[in-house]
Amino acid sequence: MFWKITSELLNGFTISIFLFTFTLLFSLPLGLLMCFCTMSKVKPLSIFMKFIVLILRGTPLMLQIFVIFYVPGLLFDFQWPMINTGWEWFDSSFSSRFIAALVAFSVNYAAYFSEIYRGGIQSIPQGQYEAAEVLGMNKRQIFFKVILLQVIKRIIPPMSNEVITLIKDTSLANVIAVTELMFVANLKLKTGLIWPIFYAGLFYFIFNGIVTIILSKVEKKLSYFKV
Repeated sequence: MFWKITSELLNGFTISIFLFTFTLLFSLPLGLLMCFCTMSKVKPLSIFMKFIVLILRGTPLMLQIFVIFYVPGLLFDFQWPMINTGWEWFDSSFSSRFIAALVAFSVNYAAYFSEIYRGGIQSIPQGQYEAAEVLGMNKRQIFFKVILLQVIKRIIPPMSNEVITLIKDTSLANVIAVTELMFVANLKLKTGLIWPIFYAGLFYFIFNGIVTIILSKVEKKLSYFKV
């Protein structure tokens, strides 16, 4: 029984890793775009994006998952697409739920990342912009050659916190029946088995440890760049 349950939890954990990975891939660039919009000199765009970020950061992620999955169907008769991957544990019966969860996670975390980006960019002294302009650099060159490296160094610690939180937050996808790790563990709980819940916690703990080590190494790699 132990190995059978371990295999089922591993299948669920694979879904959790997919959700974690794709959320990062989409939310990091989307967060940067949202950051540029909130810092835009076009007031209507800036105000609108700040309002969106306020909503996304001020309401529970679980509620946002519900809204994104159910509301489009209720209001617009929209159905999230199903994808047939050929994998038995990733069949089309739940892929639409996975996509809806991915959209919710990506948009939610993009809002948090956008504020981290904004804080990093605004922390750079104005004198560095002025010095770069004196050297004849245009705005694009100033951002990518002078500002960006310093911003990356400064935002690694808060980004690391959000990434670690994301690993644990993937468990919220089970509220719309995405068969991730905690969903599988909860199924075992309904049969009277309690230990799979704690066993699932061990999966999160180990994965968090691995990600923490990787992020620490990244931070050390950037330590040569003193700010």
